[in-house]
Amino acid sequence: MKATSVVIAGAGGRGRITYAPYAKKFPEQMRLIAAADRIPERLEEMRQEYGLEQDKCFSSVEEMFAQPRLADMAFICTQDADHVRHACLALDKGYDVLLEKPVSADIAQCRQLLDKAEKLGRSVTVCHVLRYAPFYQKLKSLLEEGTLGEIISIQASENVGYWHQAHSFVRGNWRRSGDTSPMILAKCCHDMDLLVWLTGSRCRRISSMGGLSFFRQENAPQGAPDYCMEGCPVKDQCPYDAEKIYVTDTLTGYDTNGAGWMQRAVYGGTDREGLRAALGTSPYGRCVFRCDNDVVDNQSVTMEMESGVTISFHMCGLNQRNYRTIHIMGTGGDISGDLEEETLVLNRFGKEPEVIRMNVEETISGHGGGDYRMLADMFRARSQGQGTLTSLRQSLESHYMAMAAESSRLAGGRLVDVDEFVRGF
Repeated sequence: MKATSVVIAGAGGRGRITYAPYAKKFPEQMRLIAAADRIPERLEEMRQEYGLEQDKCFSSVEEMFAQPRLADMAFICTQDADHVRHACLALDKGYDVLLEKPVSADIAQCRQLLDKAEKLGRSVTVCHVLRYAPFYQKLKSLLEEGTLGEIISIQASENVGYWHQAHSFVRGNWRRSGDTSPMILAKCCHDMDLLVWLTGSRCRRISSMGGLSFFRQENAPQGAPDYCMEGCPVKDQCPYDAEKIYVTDTLTGYDTNGAGWMQRAVYGGTDREGLRAALGTSPYGRCVFRCDNDVVDNQSVTMEMESGVTISFHMCGLNQRNYRTIHIMGTGGDISGDLEEETLVLNRFGKEPEVIRMNVEETISGHGGGDYRMLADMFRARSQGQGTLTSLRQSLESHYMAMAAESSRLAGGRLVDVDEFVRGF
C-alpha cells in the first residue's frame, strides 16, 4: 500500500499531538507534507519534528489551501466554527478530508459540506473514533450475532473528569457554546454516533434536561481571586486550583507527566517555570468560578429510536476520572461495560456471567485505541477505493440528535421530533 500524503490544518492537540505522530510510527501508511497554524511556536515545532520544508509551513489555513494541491488528504483540526469553511476549501482543491468533530453546530453548514462532498465525489471522514475502539467493536459484533436477542433498551453515560471539565469546558476553548458548540455536541457527538451505530437505527424523538449547576460565579469561595496564582485563600483545599491541575497533581500535573496535552494548551514551551508563569495570565489559570463559561456541566437525554429502542444518556463533568459506561438490555440477555476498564460483562439469561476483556495491545492510542485504528482503516479504505466504517452522511445523524437535544434542553425538556427539527433549517 502506497503511503497517503497528508497536510494538517491546525497544529493543536489533535493535529499535532494525536495525528501527526502516526506518520512517524507508520511511515508506510502516512507521509506528512505540510502544516498550517496561526501560532508560530506550534508550527516551528512541527517543522523541526517532521522535517517539513520551510515553504510547506503556513501561518494560516487559507494560505495553505491557496496553493496548488500539496497532498492526497487534508486533516482539518482547527476550531469548531472553522471546520466547514476549511473543509470546503480543501475539497475544492481536490483533497479528501479527515475532519475533527464536531462538523458544525449549524445544520445548514452540515448540509453545505455534505452537498459539496457528494457533488465533488470526495471522501470526508469525521473523527468518530470510538466506532474503531476494540471495546465498541466487540460490543457491535455481539449485538450483530444476536447474543442479546432483540435490543429493547440502552443506558449510557459519559463521565467527564473534574479536571477535564475545568480545562476544556470551563477555562478552555469549548467553554462558550456560541463561540464553539454546545457541550452535548462538542463532547458527546461521539456517544450519539455510537448509539446510532450500535442500534442500526436513526433517532425518532428526543428530549433533554440539564444545565450549568456548579461552575458559576455565585459558587466562588469567599475571597477567591480571578486567577489561582494570585494568592487564593482556599488554594490548599481547592481541587480546581490551576497549579495543582497543571503542575503538581499526581494524575494530571507536569511533575508526574511532563508537558502533556493539557500543559501544551497553556504554554508553548516544555519547562516547568515557564508553565507556572503562564498560569498567571493564561485563561487556563483562572478561577473556575470566575470564568465566562456557559456550557452545561450536566445533561440528561432520553431518546426513542426508529427501531423502537429506548435510550437514556447522561453526561456530567464532576467525576474523578474520564470514563464511559454502557448497559444494553435485550430479550435474551444484557451486557454492560466500562470503556476505560476495557471489560464487558455478558449475561445470557439463565447462564453464568461471561467476562470479556479487550486485548490491551489493540489499544495503543487514545479513545480506547480508536484514534490509530480509525487512521489505519481510512488509509486502507482509500488505497482500495472503498468506503470507511462511517460516512459523512451517517456521522451527521449524531449532530442532528445533539442539536435537537440542546433545543429540547433550552425549551425545558420539550419532546422534539428529530426529522421535523432538521427540516426547520
